[in-house]
Amino acid sequence: MNNLSIFLQGAPGAGGGMSTIIMMVLLFVVFYFFMIRPQQKKAKDARKFRESLQKGAKVVTIGGIHGKVVEVSEKTVLMEVSDGVKMRFEKSAVAMDNSMQLTEETAKGA
Repeated sequence: MNNLSIFLQGAPGAGGGMSTIIMMVLLFVVFYFFMIRPQQKKAKDARKFRESLQKGAKVVTIGGIHGKVVEVSEKTVLMEVSDGVKMRFEKSAVAMDNSMQLTEETAKGA
């Protein structure tokens, strides 16, 4: 009788390993859809924006400098930040289109 009760107590533990694996897989799926995938989409959109920069676009750098694009080369952007003041930045330093930021601010204020 004693051996039978020990055997039965060990049986639920065998199924516990499978439920742990299922929980780990579900946790990974949740992380993927709520954290990894949106971040990849955001990075892809930013890369597309930087590749489509054109002369005359009003942009903001990651440092917060507002300016107008004067010249676009393969890796850099020449921006006019004030009358006659031009600065050269890496394309990766350009954060967003200034008109996009202004649209977001007016939507929040409304």
